[in-house]
Amino acid sequence: MKKILLLTFCFFFSVSASAQIKYEEFNSLKLDESRRLKIQLPRNYEENTEKVYPIVLVLDADYLFEPVAGNVDYFSYWEDMPESIVVGIMQGDGRYDDCFYDDVNFVPGEKGADFFEFIGLELIPYLDNTYRTAKFIIAVGHDFTANFINYYLFKDPPLFNGYINLSPDLAPMMEQRIPERVPAITSKTFYYLATGTDDIKGLMESSEALNRSLKGLESESFSYFYDNFEGATHYSLVGRGIPNALEKIFSVYRPISKTEYKDVLLKLETPIHEYLIEKYKTIEDLFGITNPIRVNDFIATSTAIEKTKQWESLKVLGEMAKKQYPETVLGDYYLGRYYEETGEPKKAMRTFRGAFDKEEVDFITVDLLLDRADKIKEDFGY
Repeated sequence: MKKILLLTFCFFFSVSASAQIKYEEFNSLKLDESRRLKIQLPRNYEENTEKVYPIVLVLDADYLFEPVAGNVDYFSYWEDMPESIVVGIMQGDGRYDDCFYDDVNFVPGEKGADFFEFIGLELIPYLDNTYRTAKFIIAVGHDFTANFINYYLFKDPPLFNGYINLSPDLAPMMEQRIPERVPAITSKTFYYLATGTDDIKGLMESSEALNRSLKGLESESFSYFYDNFEGATHYSLVGRGIPNALEKIFSVYRPISKTEYKDVLLKLETPIHEYLIEKYKTIEDLFGITNPIRVNDFIATSTAIEKTKQWESLKVLGEMAKKQYPETVLGDYYLGRYYEETGEPKKAMRTFRGAFDKEEVDFITVDLLLDRADKIKEDFGY
C-alpha cells in the first residue's frame, strides 16, 4: 500500500512539474492586503498563443492546489478535459475569516464579504485580463471553503460554471437555499457534492440532506452529481472526489468511448454524423473553446455509420474529414467507401487512388486504399 501511495505521489509531482507553476502576489483593494496566488499554466501555454483555457479556481490552495492541479494536468493530457489554468488562493489560517458569515442572515459578513467581492470583482477580472481565459470557471472548496463557493450560486448569473463541494461545512439555511435557488438558474451549471461514510458526522448528515433535496430536482440547466465514498474520511474523500468531479463535469468533452459508441451511436435513429457535430458544438457552447474534431472520434463515428449502413451520413463525414484533415487519407477513405456502397465504383476507385501521397491514419493506410482500388478494377474490369 505504501508503494502505491508513493508511486501516486511521484506521479502527480512529475505531472505537475511538467506544467508551468508560478506564484504571484495580488494586492487587493477589497481586502486591503496582498494575497498570494499559486498558478499552474497548461503545457505549451506560451507556444499556443491562439488558444484559450478554462479556469479552475482552488480555495484552500495550501493543501488543495496540488491534488487539483495534478488531476487537471493528467485529465487534460489524455483529453478527458480541456487544458485549464489552475489558480489557487493561499489562505492558511485566514480561511476562517475569509469564509465568515453573519449569524443573522448567514451570508458573507465582515472579512467574508470582502473576500467574496475580492474573488468576483478583482481576481476573476484580473485573470481574464492577464491570461488567455475561456468563459468557463470551476471553483473547488473543502469544508468551510466549500460552503463559501455556494454563495456565488446566488449571483445572477452565477459567477462560476462549476462547483466542486468536498465535504462542505454548510451554513445554516444553505440546505434549503440551494434547492430553492436551482430552478431560477438559467445558465448551464455543474454541481458536485461529495462526502464519505467516515466523514465528520455533522457534515455527512448535512451533505446527505442536501443531496436528498437536489437529486429530485428537474432542471436542464443544472447538472448535479453526488458521491458518498465508502470508508472515506473527511480528508481522504478529497483525493477521490476531485477526479470524480472532473470526470463528470467534463463527460461530454471526452473522446467517444466504447460505452458511448455502443449505447448511443449504434442506437441513433437520426443521422450519426449529426451527433458528432452536436457533440463539438456542445463543447464550444459549454466551455468556450473551439476544438477540431479528434481523429479517434471520426473513426468511432464512421465505424458506427458503416455498421448501420447510413451511407449518406458517411458522405457528410468524409467531407468534414477532408476539410479538417486535408493532408490525411481520412476523408478520401470515407468518400471512397460511400461511392462503393452507393453504386459508383469508378468514382470510388479514383478517390482511393487520389490519396496515395497522403498521411496514414490508424488502420487507414495508403496500402488499404490502393488495395480497394485494385479490387474495384479487378471486379469491374476498368
